[in-house]
Amino acid sequence: MSLTPDQVKLIKATVPVLKEHGNTITSHFYQLMLKENPSLNSVFNQTHQKTGHQAGALAGSLYAYASHIDDLGVLAPAVEKISHKHASMYVRPEHYDVVGTYLLRAMGDVLGAALTPDILEAWGVAYWQLANIMIKQEDSLYKSAGPWTSWRDFRISKKVPESEEITSFYLSPVDGTPLPSYLPGQYISVATSVPSLHHDQNRQYSLSGAPSPQHYRISVKRESAVQKGDLTHPAYISNILHGEKQEGDILQVSHPYGEFFADPKNTGKGALVLISAGVGITPMISILDTFTQENSDRRISFIHATRSSGVQAFGSHVRDITSSHSNVSATIFNKLPAEGAKQGVDFDFATRMDLDVLDKEKDLCLHDKEACYYICGPSGFMTDMGDKLKSFGVEDARIKLEIFGTGNMS
Repeated sequence: MSLTPDQVKLIKATVPVLKEHGNTITSHFYQLMLKENPSLNSVFNQTHQKTGHQAGALAGSLYAYASHIDDLGVLAPAVEKISHKHASMYVRPEHYDVVGTYLLRAMGDVLGAALTPDILEAWGVAYWQLANIMIKQEDSLYKSAGPWTSWRDFRISKKVPESEEITSFYLSPVDGTPLPSYLPGQYISVATSVPSLHHDQNRQYSLSGAPSPQHYRISVKRESAVQKGDLTHPAYISNILHGEKQEGDILQVSHPYGEFFADPKNTGKGALVLISAGVGITPMISILDTFTQENSDRRISFIHATRSSGVQAFGSHVRDITSSHSNVSATIFNKLPAEGAKQGVDFDFATRMDLDVLDKEKDLCLHDKEACYYICGPSGFMTDMGDKLKSFGVEDARIKLEIFGTGNMS
């Protein structure tokens, strides 16, 4: 069932209402749905629930959807991102039935008589219009994963400290079945039980190495400031992995997904400029390792920012690659180099990342109009780097961001 022209007008007319009451509606929606369907607590991120981020993201998505109800193509990139995340969490069509029921109920509770029967009907049609788009896209992703259609048991085969904060977890399938490949830059979802919550939680982690049929590797940051039991901190589950999960323990793992990737089989010859900060280095290492292991001759400029030598991960690994591959260069910004660290060897600039100090051709490849720019790090960092690249004349289409957190269309 499609929206009629009159229903499109009704949806557009609710945009100001969503701007004013969107967060109230979505907060009430989650409270209702999770109270009456407690099993869904394993699906939704409880940290984002407690901080309000999930309600805020959904409110933003509703606002964006209503604003562009007559031009949904604008939302295609956001829909793709959300679909990949949903697939990694094994969201099913029946989940959309539940969400739709409680979303419309929450609208009625909050808006009261202002939600006329005609507006309610229009939003019911609009919801299923979007839900069917998502279901179709997610079904396509599930089919691309072959027989891997649900969570699988993986054993932590190895834990390797990479820095004072970051540890790599090598995850091997319990059944021993060779693992499918993935595109470097993609992620997996990892689910584990959280006894204090009495249900599982899942989080998404970038794969941090080249594909291997024996294991997947993720490299996870530990946050020392998180108090035990502090569910409001985004690193809560990561700290459980660090502190409570040992080699031999079992985790639930999804098939790899994600629309942030560099395809080594792509026939393009443009340079790859990899810009990262902190734990945002993880998908960049996957891209770097994959392209160099496949002996790609594409130019790769690896640019990374770290707070200090102690927290920097993969430093020696990156140096080894640059020394053995003439097409790869690395630039490291280190705000607090260790005593004895050599400038030009262990780091290049003892400052925060500043693209203005880099060679525009050698480091940023601005002369290469086919160059692609990959950015991953804190949200403010990614915004700053993206804006700077655009000021240098790089088009939006050549800048790719990996944004962790709640899915959002806005």
